[in-house]
Amino acid sequence: MYTSLFAAICAVGLCMSTERLVLNTIPPLYSGLHLLVFCSTLLVYNAHYLIKKSTPELSDRFGWSQHHRLWHYLLMGIGIAGCGIAAFHLPQNILLVCVLLAVLSFSYSIPLLPFKDKKRLKDFGWIKILVLTTVWTIVTSVLPILYHNSTIADYPYEIMIRFVFMFTLCVAFDIRDMQTDMEAGIATLPNMIGIKGSYRVMSVSMILFIVMSIIQYTRYPSLPRLIAEIIVAIATKLAIDYARKHPSDRAYLGLVDGMMMLYAVLVLWQ
Repeated sequence: MYTSLFAAICAVGLCMSTERLVLNTIPPLYSGLHLLVFCSTLLVYNAHYLIKKSTPELSDRFGWSQHHRLWHYLLMGIGIAGCGIAAFHLPQNILLVCVLLAVLSFSYSIPLLPFKDKKRLKDFGWIKILVLTTVWTIVTSVLPILYHNSTIADYPYEIMIRFVFMFTLCVAFDIRDMQTDMEAGIATLPNMIGIKGSYRVMSVSMILFIVMSIIQYTRYPSLPRLIAEIIVAIATKLAIDYARKHPSDRAYLGLVDGMMMLYAVLVLWQ
């Protein structure tokens, strides 16, 4: 989990769950898109944790990163190599979108913005969560649709479902980072509306997740997929409640992030 290998696998799984809808069959495990998604996730997240500031007392992952920096460099190298290979197997429209996503992803952690005090996207509380949610949504829903030469307008609810799902998970991680963000002067959603308000927002998001899943069912009838999405909504609520009572990096990275893997497995298993 601390190497971001698990997050990369989850990202590929979410891509495949969208492809399952578009193709109406289980997609092949290997493709240029999957290689790009897996390797770019490794690259971006390991670069992020190389420069992230925290203390071992607040984050077990930060302590691990301090003692295993070589792993981050190694996985970043693998990520760069994999992205380079994948680029030769992807159409131009996918590559153009990926360039924009790369700029957003690296601007999130690295001080690239031309402002005096706030040089990273994560320094802007509301922008931070919207950018992170949007990038994950585009990578795991929009790119698979484009990759298979389908039209985005044919799958609007799949994109919205993915957005509210990732938004819920991102709010949970913002709650985990409340103290660090507060000390850095970053006005994230939990620091603005409080913990109780943030949990209400997540509950509303998951209700929207179920509502949009039902609407999508009327367009693309698949009862197993609908049941899978309802199970994921319930499991996500339970996972977030557990992480609230037992906060730790392992609970968030393994259980809360694990909801992405549960989503993928249940949808593909249908």
